[in-house]
Amino acid sequence: MKNSVLIPTFLASLGSITLALSASPKVEFTQRVARSKDRGSVQNRLREIGEGSPEKFEDFRSKQIFKSMLAGLFPTFTLLVIGKPILLICLVTILISAVTYLLIDKDLSKKVKKHQLAVESEFPAIIEMYSLALSAGETPLTAMERIGATATGSMAIEFKKVVALVRAGEPFHVALDAMGREINSIAIRRFVDSLIIATLRGAPIIEVLQRHALEARELQRNRVLGAAAKAEISMMIPVVFLILPISIMFALWPSLANLNLFSST
Repeated sequence: MKNSVLIPTFLASLGSITLALSASPKVEFTQRVARSKDRGSVQNRLREIGEGSPEKFEDFRSKQIFKSMLAGLFPTFTLLVIGKPILLICLVTILISAVTYLLIDKDLSKKVKKHQLAVESEFPAIIEMYSLALSAGETPLTAMERIGATATGSMAIEFKKVVALVRAGEPFHVALDAMGREINSIAIRRFVDSLIIATLRGAPIIEVLQRHALEARELQRNRVLGAAAKAEISMMIPVVFLILPISIMFALWPSLANLNLFSST
């Protein structure tokens, strides 16, 4: 009897929500999303992976909200069919929706971290190519355009963005500063600042780039050594807690079996 009352109520509420969403225009919903406060710095993280436009932010927030609602909808229906209390259903629905919302936000942070690591790993090789192009007599913008057209990877895409901004009318140093602000990396920020100063003041650029390439190589080497140390510690866990106890057990098992045999006789 309880299920026969709850299930139609649930379906009626679901239908009313669907009608409300279909009645309100999508533009109005996206405008509400755009006016919402960006508490998690979502726009900054989207900008780091090259999706910093307002449309991308609205699309991400809309998908995040709808996925959270759908994730809480299925367990709600299941608990209604089973006949659980309303308070428990509400708590489970809110909890699952909140966890889904946070997981989507965490997935975005992982994408940003992956993009940042990719850019920093490509940075030394790209800077060496850039210094070689400048040594061959090309201008900073032409060398950046050549690397963006021939190279592959995240850093080459960032160079393409700088060239596109310059062709759109932005000064070269302003486009470089925009690239440095979008990428959350200290090494790239220092490279951008040095290149801007060298371009504006006429300082020798090739020596500056070679110094930054050496520093980037050293930074990458330290990062690899740190990752190797962490991997070594993580590899010790199965050895200590799984392989070593099994080896000790196999070594002691014959002695224990003989002791049991002697004690039984």
